[in-house]
Amino acid sequence: MANLSVRRIDDEVYERLRKRAAKHGASMEEEVRRILRAAVSAPERLGDLALSYFGADGIELDLPPRDPHQPIVMEE
Repeated sequence: MANLSVRRIDDEVYERLRKRAAKHGASMEEEVRRILRAAVSAPERLGDLALSYFGADGIELDLPPRDPHQPIVMEE
């Protein structure tokens, strides 16, 4: 397996990463591996990607009202 060192991480980012790792019961190193794995992994199916963005119930969109239109007359 490869190794990666990341230098000059902002103190705020470092602290947020430390708290996130503790919340997930993982070391900071493991938490970084999980984040990187998720960032570069494609979903198995496109529907999985939609579910991750919109949830199982989807979202409601407010569509602007539309006026009825006249049919197009096609001349020969």
